[in-house]
Amino acid sequence: MSAPGFRWLRAVEGHLSPRDRVIALIPYYAGARISEVVRLDVGDVRRSARKAELRIYGKRGKVRTLQIHPKLRPDLDQWLQERLNWPNPENNPALFLNAGGGRLSARAASGIIASITADAALEDETTAHVLRHTFATTLVRGHADLVVVAEMLGHARLETTRHYSLPTDEDKAAALNLLTIDR
Repeated sequence: MSAPGFRWLRAVEGHLSPRDRVIALIPYYAGARISEVVRLDVGDVRRSARKAELRIYGKRGKVRTLQIHPKLRPDLDQWLQERLNWPNPENNPALFLNAGGGRLSARAASGIIASITADAALEDETTAHVLRHTFATTLVRGHADLVVVAEMLGHARLETTRHYSLPTDEDKAAALNLLTIDR
């Protein structure tokens, strides 16, 4: 299975609903699990003129704070504005509301990602888990410190994060090419 790429991102950008775009982009740009995405409340989004953060509640009550990626912020700002026009926005702290004004379920959020993936006509299934995996793999392959990536993912054990750094066949071939050869 290949990682979601530009076609997937273009499908997200072309999606009309800012809520749905944000739901699809948080796993990709923040490495959040789908359960963590739907657990977000409006108060978990902190914004100032220069900085924006998400407070994410992970497994076993573990809380982590991540900077909001610049590509995510405009859609998030647009959704927060549009959310005010949904049913009961003041009575529900949930960041993501369903049509009735209640908290969006993980199943519904997963369906949104599946719908965007279908619109992109991608051959490989793209789920929130695949997007989270892409986030982690991209950081590790980009030489981000493994401890930093583990913290961003909310992993309690570094061994869990190490999975994203396993060498590919291309990595092994490149390593062999580093050996000095006497000509």
